[in-house]
Amino acid sequence: MGDVLLALSIPVLVFASGIYAACDCWWRRRHPAPPSPYTHRAARLAEQDMLLLAEEIVDDAYAALGPLYGRPAAQAPAADRPTALSPRPDATPDRAPSRPAPARKP
Repeated sequence: MGDVLLALSIPVLVFASGIYAACDCWWRRRHPAPPSPYTHRAARLAEQDMLLLAEEIVDDAYAALGPLYGRPAAQAPAADRPTALSPRPDATPDRAPSRPAPARKP
C-alpha cells in the first residue's frame, strides 16, 4: 500500500503545483505591483558610474601610450606650400570623359 501512495503522490504534487501557479498568475494579473521609483534612478546612477570608469580607462591609456605618438611636425611656412594642386598636362579641363589611352605595343 505504501508504494501505491508514493506512486500517486507524484501526480497529486504536480497537479497541486499547477493549480498554485495558475492561481498565483491570476492574482498577480488582478493586483499588479506598483512600479518602483528606484529602478530609473538606479539605472542613471549605474550609467554615470560606467561613464566615470570609462573616462578613467581612457585617461590611463592616454597617459601610458601618449608618448608613443609624436607631436605633429610643424607645418611649412605658407610661402613653401603650394596653394592649389596643378593638373596633369594630359588631364581634361572639364568634366567630360577623357580620351582613351593609346594602346601599348609589347
